[in-house]
Amino acid sequence: MEDLNTGNPRQTAGERLTASSPQLDEGSQRTVAAICSPALAVARLTLPRVMDAEGRVDESRLRMHIFKNGGVCPSERGLAWRFLFGMYPCGSTALERSLLQDQLAVRYQVMKRKWQHFLPSAMRMRLNGTDAELLAAVRYFDQRQAQTQQQSQDRSEAVRVRMAFLELQAQILFERVTFDREELQEAIRIIDKDVPRTNRDLSYYQNEGLGNLLVLREILITYAAFHPEVSYAQGMNDLCSRFLEVLDCEVDTFWSFSCYMEKFSRDFRADGLHRKMELEAALLKELDPPLYAHLMKGNMERFTFCHRWLLLGFQREFEHSEALRLFEILRCDHLELISQQVDRARYQERVAQKFSTDGSESELQAINTDFTFELFICAAILLEHRESLLQCPDDFQLLQYTNGLQGTLDLNSILKKAEHHFYNYCKRCAWDFTNGRCRPDRSKHEDFFYHLRSLFVLK
Repeated sequence: MEDLNTGNPRQTAGERLTASSPQLDEGSQRTVAAICSPALAVARLTLPRVMDAEGRVDESRLRMHIFKNGGVCPSERGLAWRFLFGMYPCGSTALERSLLQDQLAVRYQVMKRKWQHFLPSAMRMRLNGTDAELLAAVRYFDQRQAQTQQQSQDRSEAVRVRMAFLELQAQILFERVTFDREELQEAIRIIDKDVPRTNRDLSYYQNEGLGNLLVLREILITYAAFHPEVSYAQGMNDLCSRFLEVLDCEVDTFWSFSCYMEKFSRDFRADGLHRKMELEAALLKELDPPLYAHLMKGNMERFTFCHRWLLLGFQREFEHSEALRLFEILRCDHLELISQQVDRARYQERVAQKFSTDGSESELQAINTDFTFELFICAAILLEHRESLLQCPDDFQLLQYTNGLQGTLDLNSILKKAEHHFYNYCKRCAWDFTNGRCRPDRSKHEDFFYHLRSLFVLK
């Protein structure tokens, strides 16, 4: 893609993260995730102009940096995600976050103990005696618990008094929370089936890291217990596993995952599934009507595979480290913010035209701001494989073909094409509105296309 101001070649979101960025060492010795990581509360992001001297983060700059640089370096990903997904308020100082970290840790422990006391039989996962890895995971998990208890006993008197006060506050906060026994037992039953199926080939679950499977289980049960309106649905284990791997901390994973689910829990319900497919179908109809007609065939069932892509953030379609990078790019919501700015710019064009002296008026084709960037990623994948998809005569072959794409897609290429489709979609709507005409007396700063171009250029 070319720079829209200068015509010079520019990098896409996929190409902006340099090949020299540090990567996770696949052969490193894994350990069970910490319960909490207070040191990170005062750690600093080294991203340019993102964090001030007191530790406050400029949220818009953080999101802009992530999108326009194709993600953050793996060494800074854990801290960046704590801001990106809402565990740390971007306006908080380092000192405020240090206090918040203690509060969140105590609240999580009180929440976890509450469901464990309610269902003591669920404290231990029912193990298949033939699964030696899970048996080892329990041993590693128990070792961490013993170490944590010893660390608690070694605290100073002042720290113990403060933590006791925070615990009393948490107990009062959750005192009136009640559980439905049957619903919670059913959620735990499904969690205990799904957690062992989590991808153990990841380096994060190797060696002593096997204990992280049990950490994942406790996070998911705690979430289901305190969010009965959502509870647990299949796929959440893979999603939460991604947070646990990056944050490497039980408490921080719970709160970050909970913040994420506040916005996206609907995706795990039937109405959310239908809406995702409906939006993807509507976008594809805009971009490629013939392919849309072929995939529809009179029903929405043929877009089911897209829902799996969208639900898990394309976790299986790209190589693992690339999927992590895409996940943070999608969650920075930069293009969604752009679409809103574009809509405002178009509104200004409409007002200006309404009061123009020539008296002409054009029909405005509205930009659908529900077309999020993840939908354009999905559309880019479909359009890249357009000819093969057109050859799929039925749902079975369609699913077989799309399943075969797992782990084979090139993220840089898909990002470039998705950006291109997004830009063309906005440009076409604007061109339809202005009927290909720009008033000669308008300066470039008032021109819609100038506004649109400026939104895509790195500041």
